[in-house]
Amino acid sequence: MLSDYASIKNGSYKKLLKAYYKSMQESDSDSSTSTSTDSTKTITSVQSAAASLGDSSDTLTAKGSKSIFKQREITTTDSSGDKITTTGYDNDAIYKAVNEFVSDYNTMIEEGANAESTSILKSTLSMTRLSKTNESLLKQVGITVGSNNKLSIDEGTFKKADMSTVKTLFNGSNSYAANVSAKASKIKSAAVLESLKANTYTDKASYSNNYSTGNLFSSLF
Repeated sequence: MLSDYASIKNGSYKKLLKAYYKSMQESDSDSSTSTSTDSTKTITSVQSAAASLGDSSDTLTAKGSKSIFKQREITTTDSSGDKITTTGYDNDAIYKAVNEFVSDYNTMIEEGANAESTSILKSTLSMTRLSKTNESLLKQVGITVGSNNKLSIDEGTFKKADMSTVKTLFNGSNSYAANVSAKASKIKSAAVLESLKANTYTDKASYSNNYSTGNLFSSLF
């Protein structure tokens, strides 16, 4: 006991832990206590993708002064060089937000498909079914659902689309985007549950649910 205490006090114990976590990082392996079917890298990627998709969905469904669909004063320049100010939707800003949503959606589908856990796969599949259900409406605004379940958007078609259809899909609590956000939240929760199975032993002699080996290794310095 005294020798163990001395090794902890003089830093030998922490040096051993550093070596151990360095080995973990290099091999990218999970703790032996893990009961998750997915690696820590997969779980982290899924959770990150779900969070990003939730954020881009929330940007589209925001209400009030933060709503991207709030009509604004838009100044354009005509062929004579004169500036004209009108009130309307900022199509460029809306397209940019929807395009980011599409990108985040595709990343989520890709990361979700890489998982092995039933809960993550089931929730990801549910998201693809939601898109299939809205496929006809999405097509009206220039968004197509591919055979790989990913979305693609045509800028020209989108910007010419009827704004009421765009708003039906991407604005409001019952919109397609809002439902995608709910699905993303469910996937994120599934990833968190998987992370709880992938417990790792910390330098403080207790199990941690921080499943990023990189973060654990950094915390030792």
